[in-house]
Amino acid sequence: MVNPKPVRVIAVTSGKGGVGKTNVSVNIGVSLAAAGKSVVLLDADLGLANIDVLLGLRPVMNLSHVMEGQATLEEIMLEGPEGLKVVPAASGIQKMAELSPAENAGIIQAFSELSGNMDTLIVDTAAGISDSVISFARASQEVVVVVCDEPASITDAYALIKLMSQEYGQRRFRIISNMVRSVQEGRNLFAKITRVTDQYLDVMLDFMGMVPFDEHVRKAVQRQKAVVQAFPNCNASVAFKNIAKKIDIWPMPNRAEGHLEFFVERLIQYSAVEGM
Repeated sequence: MVNPKPVRVIAVTSGKGGVGKTNVSVNIGVSLAAAGKSVVLLDADLGLANIDVLLGLRPVMNLSHVMEGQATLEEIMLEGPEGLKVVPAASGIQKMAELSPAENAGIIQAFSELSGNMDTLIVDTAAGISDSVISFARASQEVVVVVCDEPASITDAYALIKLMSQEYGQRRFRIISNMVRSVQEGRNLFAKITRVTDQYLDVMLDFMGMVPFDEHVRKAVQRQKAVVQAFPNCNASVAFKNIAKKIDIWPMPNRAEGHLEFFVERLIQYSAVEGM
């Protein structure tokens, strides 16, 4: 059954690792699900998949089994907190650009047959500017870049935005300041990036908000739970919920780009071209 309605597809990415990108993906996903949305979280860090670990889930099969024709997408999906659906990947899977034609066809078929009333697909990419990251970001409608107040994070986020805009025509990016000490620090971090992009790039950056540094996040990771579930009233949880509310009021797509099958076909198309 082809999904009958448009689906909001969001890529969550970062210029470098260690900025809390996956935690952002997980907690936004759980927050949207708790608000009554039907959300699927795709672990697209195909080399270092860890969403299942963060949520204490134990997949028997993963995306590699779908690619090999051993399972359907619905069979590997895991039930996360608040009804969040998780598509687990596995360490050691080759990049999308290296998939065989049979694997390409298999994954397209898997997403095309995905049933159910889905509102949002969140794609947690790897960090950096690998072919896999660029392919997933280009295939999504919204690109969310997570940054923290470190020189390397800012520099690498700018490099990602520059590549996406100059080479692939991406014009809009959503920015989340993560692990900051105050609202002002979060806004200052956003200002640092916009000062450079305004001078050198033809892009529009949208500040989605800040997530404060909060020890409860680390404690939630140790418990293998989303912080919005483990400590719903802590400062980080409140911030994640506020960001989810902003996403919830984004207009739903009304074109072909809103369909999951289009997302995957577009992804495979980009990967095939870059793999030539």
